[in-house]
Amino acid sequence: MVIKNLTENLGQFYFDLKKSLKQFYQNSNFYDKKISKTKDISLGYKPSPHLLSSIVKYQKKKYKIEDFALEAIWQNNLKYEEFKKLNNFFWFFSLDLKSSKKTTQTIIDNWIKKNDRYNKKSWDFDITSKRIISWLSNHQLTFEDCKDEFRKKFNQSIQKQTNHLLNEIKNLAEVENKIVGCAAIILTGLAYKDNNNYLNNGLNLLKKIINLSINNNGFPKSRNIKQLIFYLKYFIIIREWFKESQHIIPDYIDETIFYLGQNYAFIWQNINHDILFNGNYISNNNEFDQYLKRFGYVFKNENKEVSGYAILRNKKIILTMDIGDSPRNNFSKFYQSGVLSFEIFSNSKKLITNSGFFANKQSKLNKLSKSTALQSTLTIEDHSSCDFSKFDKSDQVVKRGVRIIKKNVISEDNYWKISGSHDGYLKKFRTIHEREIEFYPEQMKFIGFDKLLKKDNSRDIKFDIRFHLDPGSKVMKTQDNKSILIELGDEGWKFNCENFDINIDNGLYLGIKNLYKENQNICISGLSKDKIQIIKWEITKL
Repeated sequence: MVIKNLTENLGQFYFDLKKSLKQFYQNSNFYDKKISKTKDISLGYKPSPHLLSSIVKYQKKKYKIEDFALEAIWQNNLKYEEFKKLNNFFWFFSLDLKSSKKTTQTIIDNWIKKNDRYNKKSWDFDITSKRIISWLSNHQLTFEDCKDEFRKKFNQSIQKQTNHLLNEIKNLAEVENKIVGCAAIILTGLAYKDNNNYLNNGLNLLKKIINLSINNNGFPKSRNIKQLIFYLKYFIIIREWFKESQHIIPDYIDETIFYLGQNYAFIWQNINHDILFNGNYISNNNEFDQYLKRFGYVFKNENKEVSGYAILRNKKIILTMDIGDSPRNNFSKFYQSGVLSFEIFSNSKKLITNSGFFANKQSKLNKLSKSTALQSTLTIEDHSSCDFSKFDKSDQVVKRGVRIIKKNVISEDNYWKISGSHDGYLKKFRTIHEREIEFYPEQMKFIGFDKLLKKDNSRDIKFDIRFHLDPGSKVMKTQDNKSILIELGDEGWKFNCENFDINIDNGLYLGIKNLYKENQNICISGLSKDKIQIIKWEITKL
């Protein structure tokens, strides 16, 4: 223990020292001179702002720059989130084009005067990336009809900020920030055609991001659905910039969009519902679907399983299950230990759900939402199927992962089955968890089998199987204590398990971003005494 603590302290000391030296270097004249190496080049390509409508929340009402209290918006007591929004200049997208160009350019000029040298806060990587994209995309206000002195200052500032991104991007851990930064670098390269350095570097970085973070099936290695959609949005924006600027679109960008789009069709467009696995929460991607339609992107995918997600569906029922490995720790900050968890939709209403993901990393609910107990699957002795450790003070990443041993998906007209087994409890409890869920469409009946396969029979182990319900569901236990009735809108369902205790427990539903509601869950509890323990349960429509 002493050696472990000493090692951790030395590691933290090295990390803090490295961070301090980096901050000292970036605030030095040497670094300022390094990123100030710019060229007197002209802005050529001017991107259309509507290309970013998939990532920018446009206001229905457009504002004039004069509507803002220009002195007040730069006040020093801003909360960090407000500071970010102000300094990334994405609020420019909400401005009416009838706004004063002179006033808009004066705001940028004042920002440059105040922030010409690097400072940690306003030159944050993500803020700087978005600021470059906003300034260039809103050129009708930020650049057109400007004076020569401002034009030169604007061009130099864009290049200087881009130089900072190029210097920093290799040190980033967060792939999302890398994608946004890479997009900003590429846009600078397309906009300033006389400097191929930005475009070539941006494209090389994009290739590395693809190879590093996207698997062979075109799904992010994190297995995070939101990240999949995030990637697809930015790759399409980059492609549209190439197209609009009349540059040849690299084949690997088209190929990446094709596979990301196929996975998007599988995970969202085929079912038009959010499934709450591994960092996902209710998002509603209908506006993005309209964006894709407007720009002519059509994706199809008729597979039954992609990257560890099985989805079976007909006109009334959707059954989906997580039958995938946990991601490697460096891709696991969104992972929720819900291997073999499942969800059921009936007539567009959620019958069985996972609890959802609490995105705010500073909240205790973030860590709680990653536990197996908040997923619709089995736990042993109140342990999660994988272990997490703290990374970078706030992120919880997988320390000991889980692997799928076997899996199978069958989809026929009158019979569905999804099955799988995993090793998440093997080391600690010498036990394999195997799950099989069958669905009989004609009878509207689900039959589940959860099996505990012990490597030895030296001890009894306690298990719980939870079935989380939507907050709008109503439940009631029958008098014989063998069944639970579920009222879901105008539908009635019966849950029963003959040989084990079933109860109704209170829980938390985290399906809406950074909000929580009370919900209820059905819980089967018992002791596994045999070497092979089978727990059978049924869900039948009344």
